[in-house]
Amino acid sequence: MIQFSLSGAPRGKERVKRAADGHAYTPERTVSYEGRLAYAAQLAMGDRPPFDGPLSLEVDMYFPVPASKPAKWRDAALRGEIRPTVKPDWDNGGKLTDALNLLVWIDDKQIVEARVRKFYSDRPRTEIRVTPIETEQQNEADTRRHSGRGRAGDERLARRKLRPAESEPGVFG
Repeated sequence: MIQFSLSGAPRGKERVKRAADGHAYTPERTVSYEGRLAYAAQLAMGDRPPFDGPLSLEVDMYFPVPASKPAKWRDAALRGEIRPTVKPDWDNGGKLTDALNLLVWIDDKQIVEARVRKFYSDRPRTEIRVTPIETEQQNEADTRRHSGRGRAGDERLARRKLRPAESEPGVFG
């Protein structure tokens, strides 16, 4: 299992936008957040290779409690009695994990079960847990791989190492 956290208010993956000249681009806020998320994942993974096989993914998003709410509401929210029904949508929060391809897993198609939850907290953050799912098929693949036959694409994995941005506030391994 691997677990890591990224501090700050959770973000969702924004839709691709079109410039005036017609070319498509990903909004800078999404690119930046995905970069921070990928860097946190790389720190947590260390020298381990990406998981290969079926995986379970959990994404917990912790949102700040709105300052405009009364103390009683705030206390209930922090106890989990009130849950956020604000953006981003749960699926856009989970889509940010595309940034973890070739770092935590080979490809996100390996995720066979996922859970995204939203909470309030006085410490906004996004927590991610990835757990391998043991199967008979996976055990056979591990045996083949360790017998020296290897796996195609290892050179792609070697190239996917990230460098920290000038500052990486809120990255915890």
